[in-house]
Amino acid sequence: MEDQLIQRLESAVKRLEALSTGFHGGAPSGDGGDSPDASSDPSIVAFADLVDVYLGRVSSAAEKIGGKVLEVTNIVREAFAVQKQLLIQIKQSQKPDLARLAEFLKPLNEVIIKAARTTEGRRSDFFNHLKAASDSLSALAWIAFTGKDCGMSMPIAHVEESWQMAEFYSNKVLVEYRSKDPNHVEWVKALKELYVPGLRDYVKGFYPLGPVWSPTGKNIVPSKAPAPPAAPPPPPASLFSSESTQASSSKPKEGMSAVFQELSTGNVTSGLRKVTADMKTKNRSDRTGVVGTVEKENRAGSHALSKTGPPKLELEMGRKWVVENQIGKKDLVIEDCDARQSVYVYGCKDSVLQIQGKVNNITIDKCTKMGVVFKDVVAAFEIVNCNGVEVQCQGSAPTISVDNTSGCQLYLSKDSLEASISTAKSSEINVLVPGAGPDDDWVENSLPQQYIHVFKDGHFETTPASHSGG
Repeated sequence: MEDQLIQRLESAVKRLEALSTGFHGGAPSGDGGDSPDASSDPSIVAFADLVDVYLGRVSSAAEKIGGKVLEVTNIVREAFAVQKQLLIQIKQSQKPDLARLAEFLKPLNEVIIKAARTTEGRRSDFFNHLKAASDSLSALAWIAFTGKDCGMSMPIAHVEESWQMAEFYSNKVLVEYRSKDPNHVEWVKALKELYVPGLRDYVKGFYPLGPVWSPTGKNIVPSKAPAPPAAPPPPPASLFSSESTQASSSKPKEGMSAVFQELSTGNVTSGLRKVTADMKTKNRSDRTGVVGTVEKENRAGSHALSKTGPPKLELEMGRKWVVENQIGKKDLVIEDCDARQSVYVYGCKDSVLQIQGKVNNITIDKCTKMGVVFKDVVAAFEIVNCNGVEVQCQGSAPTISVDNTSGCQLYLSKDSLEASISTAKSSEINVLVPGAGPDDDWVENSLPQQYIHVFKDGHFETTPASHSGG
Protein backbone atom coordinates (compact mmCIF):
# COMPACT_ATOMS: atom_id res chain seq x y z
CA MET A 1 0.00 0.00 0.00
CA GLU A 2 2.73 2.41 0.96
CA ASP A 3 4.67 1.62 -2.24
CA GLN A 4 1.64 2.35 -4.37
CA LEU A 5 1.08 5.64 -2.55
CA ILE A 6 4.71 6.68 -3.09
CA GLN A 7 4.50 5.86 -6.79
CA ARG A 8 1.32 7.92 -7.15
CA LEU A 9 2.95 10.86 -5.35
CA GLU A 10 6.03 10.69 -7.59
CA SER A 11 3.81 10.60 -10.68
CA ALA A 12 1.87 13.62 -9.45
CA VAL A 13 5.07 15.55 -8.75
CA LYS A 14 6.34 14.86 -12.28
CA ARG A 15 3.11 16.15 -13.78
CA LEU A 16 3.22 19.27 -11.61
CA GLU A 17 6.83 19.93 -12.64
CA ALA A 18 5.89 19.59 -16.32
CA LEU A 19 2.99 21.99 -15.83
CA SER A 20 5.22 24.45 -13.96
CA THR A 21 7.73 24.37 -16.80
CA GLY A 22 4.94 25.09 -19.28
CA PHE A 23 3.48 28.05 -17.32
CA HIS A 24 6.77 29.78 -16.58
CA GLY A 25 8.79 28.99 -19.71
CA GLY A 26 7.48 31.89 -21.81
CA ALA A 27 6.92 31.76 -25.56
CA PRO A 28 8.45 33.24 -28.69
CA SER A 29 7.11 36.52 -30.02
CA GLY A 30 3.79 36.38 -31.78
CA ASP A 31 1.99 33.77 -29.60
CA GLY A 32 0.62 33.36 -26.15
CA GLY A 33 1.90 31.29 -23.24
CA ASP A 34 2.18 27.52 -23.16
CA SER A 35 -0.82 25.32 -22.59
CA PRO A 36 -0.59 22.65 -19.86
CA ASP A 37 -1.35 19.87 -22.35
CA ALA A 38 1.47 20.87 -24.71
CA SER A 39 4.02 21.25 -21.92
CA SER A 40 3.23 17.82 -20.51
CA ASP A 41 3.41 16.09 -23.87
CA PRO A 42 5.89 13.17 -23.76
CA SER A 43 8.04 14.72 -26.53
CA ILE A 44 8.35 18.00 -24.60
CA VAL A 45 9.12 16.24 -21.33
CA ALA A 46 11.77 14.15 -23.12
CA PHE A 47 13.34 17.29 -24.56
CA ALA A 48 13.50 18.81 -21.07
CA ASP A 49 15.23 15.63 -19.86
CA LEU A 50 17.68 15.92 -22.75
CA VAL A 51 18.57 19.44 -21.66
CA ASP A 52 18.88 18.50 -17.98
CA VAL A 53 21.09 15.45 -18.52
CA TYR A 54 23.29 16.22 -21.52
CA LEU A 55 23.41 20.02 -21.49
CA GLY A 56 23.81 19.96 -17.74
CA ARG A 57 27.15 18.14 -18.17
CA VAL A 58 28.31 20.74 -20.69
CA SER A 59 27.38 23.60 -18.36
CA SER A 60 29.06 21.93 -15.39
CA ALA A 61 32.35 21.62 -17.28
CA ALA A 62 32.04 25.18 -18.63
CA GLU A 63 31.61 26.59 -15.13
CA LYS A 64 34.96 25.08 -14.16
CA ILE A 65 36.63 26.72 -17.18
CA GLY A 66 34.79 30.04 -17.05
CA GLY A 67 35.39 33.02 -19.35
CA LYS A 68 34.32 32.84 -22.98
CA VAL A 69 33.72 29.08 -22.79
CA LEU A 70 31.05 29.62 -20.14
CA GLU A 71 29.65 32.52 -22.15
CA VAL A 72 29.18 30.49 -25.33
CA THR A 73 27.82 27.54 -23.34
CA ASN A 74 25.12 29.80 -21.91
CA ILE A 75 24.21 30.76 -25.48
CA VAL A 76 23.92 27.06 -26.35
CA ARG A 77 21.59 26.61 -23.37
CA GLU A 78 19.57 29.60 -24.56
CA ALA A 79 19.25 28.08 -28.04
CA PHE A 80 17.93 24.80 -26.62
CA ALA A 81 15.45 26.72 -24.45
CA VAL A 82 14.18 28.53 -27.55
CA GLN A 83 13.82 25.25 -29.43
CA LYS A 84 11.78 23.80 -26.58
CA GLN A 85 9.36 26.71 -26.82
CA LEU A 86 9.13 26.27 -30.57
CA LEU A 87 8.31 22.58 -30.12
CA ILE A 88 5.52 23.53 -27.70
CA GLN A 89 4.17 26.02 -30.24
CA ILE A 90 4.26 23.38 -32.97
CA LYS A 91 1.97 21.23 -30.83
CA GLN A 92 -0.50 24.14 -30.75
CA SER A 93 -0.24 25.50 -34.31
CA GLN A 94 -1.10 24.54 -37.85
CA LYS A 95 1.69 24.10 -40.40
CA PRO A 96 2.56 27.56 -41.80
CA ASP A 97 3.71 28.57 -45.26
CA LEU A 98 7.38 29.28 -45.93
CA ALA A 99 7.14 33.00 -45.14
CA ARG A 100 5.46 32.41 -41.80
CA LEU A 101 7.79 29.50 -41.04
CA ALA A 102 10.80 31.82 -41.41
CA GLU A 103 9.14 34.27 -39.03
CA PHE A 104 8.33 31.43 -36.63
CA LEU A 105 11.98 30.27 -36.57
CA LYS A 106 13.39 33.78 -36.20
CA PRO A 107 14.03 33.54 -32.40
CA LEU A 108 16.17 30.43 -32.93
CA ASN A 109 18.03 32.03 -35.81
CA GLU A 110 18.85 35.08 -33.69
CA VAL A 111 20.45 32.94 -30.99
CA ILE A 112 22.52 31.03 -33.58
CA ILE A 113 23.74 34.35 -35.02
CA LYS A 114 24.54 35.50 -31.49
CA ALA A 115 26.76 32.45 -31.00
CA ALA A 116 28.50 32.98 -34.35
CA ARG A 117 29.41 36.55 -33.36
CA THR A 118 31.52 35.24 -30.49
CA THR A 119 34.01 33.89 -33.09
CA GLU A 120 34.39 37.20 -34.94
CA GLY A 121 37.24 39.67 -34.53
CA ARG A 122 40.62 38.85 -33.14
CA ARG A 123 40.97 35.18 -32.27
CA SER A 124 41.05 34.43 -28.57
CA ASP A 125 42.77 31.53 -26.84
CA PHE A 126 39.42 29.73 -26.82
CA PHE A 127 38.59 30.23 -30.50
CA ASN A 128 38.25 26.49 -31.10
CA HIS A 129 35.80 26.18 -28.18
CA LEU A 130 33.71 29.04 -29.53
CA LYS A 131 33.76 27.71 -33.06
CA ALA A 132 32.78 24.19 -31.99
CA ALA A 133 29.87 25.47 -29.91
CA SER A 134 28.56 27.96 -32.49
CA ASP A 135 28.85 25.52 -35.41
CA SER A 136 27.09 22.80 -33.43
CA LEU A 137 23.95 24.92 -33.11
CA SER A 138 23.18 24.40 -36.79
CA ALA A 139 21.96 20.94 -35.69
CA LEU A 140 18.92 22.64 -34.16
CA ALA A 141 17.80 23.62 -37.66
CA TRP A 142 16.28 20.12 -38.04
CA ILE A 143 13.09 21.78 -36.86
CA ALA A 144 12.88 23.58 -40.24
CA PHE A 145 12.51 20.32 -42.18
CA THR A 146 9.30 20.42 -44.24
CA GLY A 147 9.78 17.50 -46.63
CA LYS A 148 12.16 15.72 -48.92
CA ASP A 149 12.11 18.62 -51.40
CA CYS A 150 12.94 21.33 -48.88
CA GLY A 151 16.67 21.27 -49.69
CA MET A 152 18.01 19.83 -46.43
CA SER A 153 18.77 16.35 -45.13
CA MET A 154 16.36 14.29 -43.09
CA PRO A 155 16.28 15.43 -39.44
CA ILE A 156 18.42 12.58 -38.07
CA ALA A 157 21.03 12.93 -40.82
CA HIS A 158 21.00 16.72 -40.43
CA VAL A 159 21.91 16.49 -36.74
CA GLU A 160 24.77 14.10 -37.47
CA GLU A 161 26.13 16.17 -40.36
CA SER A 162 25.98 19.38 -38.34
CA TRP A 163 28.00 17.85 -35.54
CA GLN A 164 30.60 16.58 -38.01
CA MET A 165 31.25 20.19 -39.02
CA ALA A 166 31.66 21.25 -35.40
CA GLU A 167 33.83 18.23 -34.58
CA PHE A 168 36.65 19.65 -36.73
CA TYR A 169 37.20 22.31 -34.05
CA SER A 170 36.35 20.18 -31.03
CA ASN A 171 39.13 17.78 -32.02
CA LYS A 172 41.56 20.69 -31.90
CA VAL A 173 40.53 21.34 -28.32
CA LEU A 174 41.14 17.68 -27.46
CA VAL A 175 44.60 17.78 -29.03
CA GLU A 176 45.54 20.96 -27.20
CA TYR A 177 44.19 20.12 -23.73
CA ARG A 178 44.36 16.32 -23.54
CA SER A 179 47.45 16.44 -21.33
CA LYS A 180 46.88 19.92 -19.85
CA ASP A 181 43.39 20.35 -18.41
CA PRO A 182 40.76 17.60 -18.04
CA ASN A 183 37.97 20.18 -17.73
CA HIS A 184 38.36 21.15 -21.39
CA VAL A 185 38.35 17.49 -22.43
CA GLU A 186 35.20 16.89 -20.39
CA TRP A 187 33.54 19.94 -22.00
CA VAL A 188 34.26 18.64 -25.51
CA LYS A 189 33.04 15.12 -24.75
CA ALA A 190 29.87 16.44 -23.11
CA LEU A 191 29.21 18.76 -26.05
CA LYS A 192 29.50 15.87 -28.49
CA GLU A 193 27.19 13.64 -26.45
CA LEU A 194 24.63 16.45 -26.34
CA TYR A 195 24.17 16.03 -30.10
CA VAL A 196 25.35 12.47 -30.70
CA PRO A 197 23.67 10.49 -29.25
CA GLY A 198 21.54 13.04 -27.32
CA LEU A 199 19.71 15.19 -29.85
CA ARG A 200 20.03 12.58 -32.59
CA ASP A 201 18.26 9.90 -30.54
CA TYR A 202 15.61 12.39 -29.44
CA VAL A 203 14.80 13.33 -33.05
CA LYS A 204 14.89 9.66 -34.03
CA GLY A 205 12.40 8.79 -31.32
CA PHE A 206 9.89 11.63 -31.76
CA TYR A 207 10.44 13.47 -35.06
CA PRO A 208 12.22 11.20 -37.58
CA LEU A 209 10.21 12.79 -40.44
CA GLY A 210 10.30 16.33 -39.13
CA PRO A 211 8.09 18.35 -36.76
CA VAL A 212 4.45 17.30 -36.44
CA TRP A 213 2.10 20.29 -36.60
CA SER A 214 -1.39 20.33 -35.11
CA PRO A 215 -4.14 19.98 -37.76
CA THR A 216 -6.64 21.78 -35.50
CA GLY A 217 -4.31 24.33 -33.92
CA LYS A 218 -4.21 28.06 -34.41
CA ASN A 219 -2.53 29.79 -37.31
CA ILE A 220 0.85 31.42 -36.79
CA VAL A 221 0.42 35.17 -37.12
CA PRO A 222 3.57 36.92 -38.42
CA SER A 223 4.66 40.01 -36.58
CA LYS A 224 3.79 43.23 -38.35
CA ALA A 225 6.78 44.69 -40.11
CA PRO A 226 7.21 48.48 -39.84
CA ALA A 227 6.01 50.39 -42.87
CA PRO A 228 8.82 51.47 -45.19
CA PRO A 229 9.77 55.14 -44.88
CA ALA A 230 8.20 57.47 -47.43
CA ALA A 231 10.34 58.67 -50.28
CA PRO A 232 11.95 62.03 -49.53
CA PRO A 233 10.37 64.98 -51.38
CA PRO A 234 12.29 66.54 -54.27
CA PRO A 235 14.63 69.38 -53.28
CA PRO A 236 12.92 72.77 -53.59
CA ALA A 237 14.02 75.08 -56.36
CA SER A 238 16.27 77.93 -55.34
CA LEU A 239 14.48 81.21 -54.81
CA PHE A 240 17.51 83.06 -56.12
CA SER A 241 17.96 81.17 -59.40
CA SER A 242 16.06 80.86 -62.65
CA GLU A 243 17.66 77.52 -63.61
CA SER A 244 14.36 75.71 -63.23
CA THR A 245 12.90 77.71 -66.12
CA GLN A 246 15.80 77.00 -68.46
CA ALA A 247 15.99 74.06 -70.86
CA SER A 248 18.64 71.45 -70.06
CA SER A 249 20.40 72.18 -73.34
CA SER A 250 20.90 75.82 -72.35
CA LYS A 251 22.65 74.97 -69.05
CA PRO A 252 26.42 75.38 -69.04
CA LYS A 253 28.36 72.15 -69.38
CA GLU A 254 30.32 70.86 -66.39
CA GLY A 255 33.09 68.30 -65.85
CA MET A 256 34.07 66.10 -68.81
CA SER A 257 31.07 67.40 -70.82
CA ALA A 258 32.65 70.84 -70.77
CA VAL A 259 35.98 69.41 -71.92
CA PHE A 260 34.43 67.62 -74.92
CA GLN A 261 32.41 70.68 -75.82
CA GLU A 262 35.59 72.77 -75.84
CA LEU A 263 37.36 70.19 -78.03
CA SER A 264 34.49 70.17 -80.53
CA THR A 265 34.90 73.91 -81.15
CA GLY A 266 38.46 73.42 -82.42
CA ASN A 267 39.73 76.38 -80.36
CA VAL A 268 41.42 74.31 -77.65
CA THR A 269 44.37 76.61 -76.96
CA SER A 270 42.51 79.78 -76.19
CA GLY A 271 42.77 80.81 -72.60
CA LEU A 272 45.90 78.74 -71.89
CA ARG A 273 48.79 80.42 -70.14
CA LYS A 274 52.19 80.38 -71.79
CA VAL A 275 54.99 78.62 -69.84
CA THR A 276 57.91 80.99 -69.44
CA ALA A 277 61.55 79.93 -68.88
CA ASP A 278 61.47 80.60 -65.15
CA MET A 279 58.46 78.27 -64.74
CA LYS A 280 60.28 75.22 -66.11
CA THR A 281 61.42 72.70 -63.50
CA LYS A 282 64.99 72.54 -64.74
CA ASN A 283 65.39 76.28 -64.18
CA ARG A 284 63.85 76.37 -60.68
CA SER A 285 66.21 76.24 -57.72
CA ASP A 286 63.53 75.22 -55.23
CA ARG A 287 62.66 71.95 -57.02
CA THR A 288 64.62 68.91 -58.12
CA GLY A 289 63.78 65.97 -60.34
CA VAL A 290 64.50 63.47 -57.54
CA VAL A 291 61.55 62.13 -55.57
CA GLY A 292 62.09 62.43 -51.80
CA THR A 293 62.28 58.78 -50.74
CA VAL A 294 62.10 59.58 -47.04
CA GLU A 295 58.95 61.60 -47.50
CA LYS A 296 57.45 58.89 -49.69
CA GLU A 297 58.25 56.15 -47.20
CA ASN A 298 56.81 58.18 -44.35
CA ARG A 299 53.57 58.73 -46.23
CA ALA A 300 53.29 55.05 -47.18
CA GLY A 301 54.22 53.91 -43.69
CA SER A 302 51.69 56.20 -42.03
CA HIS A 303 48.98 54.97 -44.41
CA ALA A 304 49.73 51.30 -43.69
CA LEU A 305 49.91 52.00 -39.97
CA SER A 306 46.53 53.64 -39.89
CA LYS A 307 44.99 50.78 -41.86
CA THR A 308 46.42 47.69 -40.16
CA GLY A 309 47.50 48.88 -36.73
CA PRO A 310 50.96 49.07 -35.14
CA PRO A 311 53.41 46.19 -35.60
CA LYS A 312 53.89 44.02 -32.55
CA LEU A 313 56.24 41.25 -31.41
CA GLU A 314 55.97 40.64 -27.70
CA LEU A 315 55.19 38.09 -25.00
CA GLU A 316 51.83 38.65 -23.30
CA MET A 317 51.21 37.49 -19.74
CA GLY A 318 54.26 35.25 -19.97
CA ARG A 319 52.31 32.67 -22.01
CA LYS A 320 51.52 33.96 -25.49
CA TRP A 321 53.85 35.37 -28.14
CA VAL A 322 51.96 37.85 -30.32
CA VAL A 323 53.32 38.78 -33.75
CA GLU A 324 51.03 41.26 -35.49
CA ASN A 325 51.04 43.58 -38.54
CA GLN A 326 54.64 42.92 -39.55
CA ILE A 327 55.11 44.10 -43.16
CA GLY A 328 58.25 43.25 -45.14
CA LYS A 329 60.20 41.98 -42.11
CA LYS A 330 62.47 39.06 -43.03
CA ASP A 331 64.35 38.84 -39.72
CA LEU A 332 61.65 38.19 -37.11
CA VAL A 333 62.98 35.81 -34.43
CA ILE A 334 61.50 34.37 -31.23
CA GLU A 335 64.37 32.92 -29.17
CA ASP A 336 63.46 32.71 -25.50
CA CYS A 337 60.38 30.41 -25.55
CA ASP A 338 59.29 27.21 -23.82
CA ALA A 339 56.74 24.42 -24.20
CA ARG A 340 54.12 26.20 -22.09
CA GLN A 341 53.89 29.18 -24.43
CA SER A 342 51.92 29.63 -27.66
CA VAL A 343 52.62 31.76 -30.73
CA TYR A 344 49.92 33.75 -32.54
CA VAL A 345 50.80 35.44 -35.85
CA TYR A 346 48.19 37.82 -37.24
CA GLY A 347 47.94 40.20 -40.18
CA CYS A 348 51.57 39.88 -41.35
CA LYS A 349 52.66 40.25 -44.97
CA ASP A 350 55.84 39.48 -46.92
CA SER A 351 57.71 38.53 -43.73
CA VAL A 352 59.67 35.61 -42.27
CA LEU A 353 59.46 34.40 -38.65
CA GLN A 354 61.85 31.96 -36.96
CA ILE A 355 60.81 30.22 -33.73
CA GLN A 356 63.96 28.81 -32.14
CA GLY A 357 62.54 26.54 -29.48
CA LYS A 358 59.70 24.22 -28.52
CA VAL A 359 56.29 25.86 -27.99
CA ASN A 360 52.85 24.51 -27.21
CA ASN A 361 51.07 25.56 -30.39
CA ILE A 362 51.43 28.00 -33.30
CA THR A 363 48.61 29.77 -35.17
CA ILE A 364 49.02 31.75 -38.40
CA ASP A 365 45.93 33.89 -39.05
CA LYS A 366 45.14 36.24 -41.99
CA CYS A 367 48.70 36.45 -43.30
CA THR A 368 49.90 36.88 -46.89
CA LYS A 369 53.23 35.68 -48.32
CA MET A 370 54.36 34.68 -44.84
CA GLY A 371 57.21 32.28 -44.07
CA VAL A 372 57.51 30.46 -40.74
CA VAL A 373 60.35 28.22 -39.59
CA PHE A 374 59.92 26.38 -36.30
CA LYS A 375 61.48 23.48 -34.40
CA ASP A 376 58.88 21.63 -32.32
CA VAL A 377 55.26 22.08 -31.24
CA VAL A 378 53.61 20.10 -28.48
CA ALA A 379 49.98 20.36 -29.66
CA ALA A 380 49.31 21.71 -33.15
CA PHE A 381 50.38 24.08 -35.91
CA GLU A 382 47.41 25.91 -37.48
CA ILE A 383 47.07 28.00 -40.64
CA VAL A 384 43.76 29.81 -41.15
CA ASN A 385 42.54 32.51 -43.55
CA CYS A 386 45.94 32.88 -45.23
CA ASN A 387 47.25 33.27 -48.77
CA GLY A 388 50.66 32.14 -49.96
CA VAL A 389 52.25 30.69 -46.81
CA GLU A 390 55.46 28.64 -46.54
CA VAL A 391 56.10 26.63 -43.39
CA GLN A 392 59.13 24.55 -42.48
CA CYS A 393 59.10 22.14 -39.55
CA GLN A 394 62.65 21.30 -38.41
CA GLY A 395 61.53 19.07 -35.54
CA SER A 396 58.22 17.39 -34.75
CA ALA A 397 54.57 18.43 -34.99
CA PRO A 398 51.81 15.96 -34.08
CA THR A 399 49.03 17.90 -35.84
CA ILE A 400 48.99 20.42 -38.69
CA SER A 401 45.70 21.98 -39.82
CA VAL A 402 45.04 24.24 -42.79
CA ASP A 403 41.70 26.03 -42.91
CA ASN A 404 40.36 28.47 -45.54
CA THR A 405 43.79 29.02 -47.07
CA SER A 406 44.94 29.40 -50.67
CA GLY A 407 48.53 28.45 -51.49
CA CYS A 408 50.47 26.64 -48.78
CA GLN A 409 53.89 24.94 -48.88
CA LEU A 410 54.71 22.60 -46.00
CA TYR A 411 58.29 21.35 -45.54
CA LEU A 412 58.41 18.43 -43.13
CA SER A 413 61.49 17.01 -41.46
CA LYS A 414 62.03 13.28 -40.92
CA ASP A 415 60.82 13.65 -37.33
CA SER A 416 57.49 15.16 -38.46
CA LEU A 417 56.54 12.71 -41.22
CA GLU A 418 53.98 11.08 -38.91
CA ALA A 419 52.13 14.37 -38.43
CA SER A 420 48.37 14.33 -38.98
CA ILE A 421 47.48 16.97 -41.59
CA SER A 422 43.86 18.14 -41.77
CA THR A 423 42.54 20.56 -44.40
CA ALA A 424 39.24 22.38 -44.90
CA LYS A 425 38.14 24.85 -47.58
CA SER A 426 41.73 25.19 -48.82
CA SER A 427 43.48 24.91 -52.19
CA GLU A 428 46.99 24.60 -53.65
CA ILE A 429 48.47 22.75 -50.68
CA ASN A 430 51.81 21.04 -51.30
CA VAL A 431 53.76 18.99 -48.77
CA LEU A 432 57.49 18.47 -49.34
CA VAL A 433 59.27 15.63 -47.58
CA PRO A 434 62.97 14.65 -47.54
CA GLY A 435 64.23 12.26 -50.20
CA ALA A 436 65.27 8.69 -49.50
CA GLY A 437 68.97 9.52 -49.34
CA PRO A 438 70.80 12.35 -47.57
CA ASP A 439 71.73 13.95 -50.89
CA ASP A 440 68.37 13.45 -52.59
CA ASP A 441 66.08 16.34 -53.43
CA TRP A 442 62.85 17.10 -51.61
CA VAL A 443 59.82 15.17 -52.84
CA GLU A 444 56.73 17.26 -53.45
CA ASN A 445 53.24 15.89 -52.77
CA SER A 446 50.04 17.73 -53.67
CA LEU A 447 47.11 17.29 -51.30
CA PRO A 448 43.75 16.82 -53.08
CA GLN A 449 41.31 19.68 -53.07
CA GLN A 450 38.56 18.01 -55.09
CA TYR A 451 36.56 14.97 -54.02
CA ILE A 452 34.08 12.60 -55.62
CA HIS A 453 31.03 11.52 -53.59
CA VAL A 454 29.17 8.37 -54.66
CA PHE A 455 26.05 7.00 -52.95
CA LYS A 456 26.64 3.27 -52.44
CA ASP A 457 25.18 0.66 -50.11
CA GLY A 458 23.04 3.19 -48.26
CA HIS A 459 25.72 5.82 -47.65
CA PHE A 460 28.07 8.17 -49.47
CA GLU A 461 31.62 7.10 -50.23
CA THR A 462 34.12 9.93 -50.70
CA THR A 463 37.37 9.59 -52.63
CA PRO A 464 39.86 12.27 -53.73
CA ALA A 465 39.74 13.19 -57.42
CA SER A 466 42.86 12.20 -59.37
CA HIS A 467 44.06 13.93 -62.51
CA SER A 468 46.07 12.31 -65.27
CA GLY A 469 48.21 14.11 -67.78
CA GLY A 470 47.45 11.46 -70.41
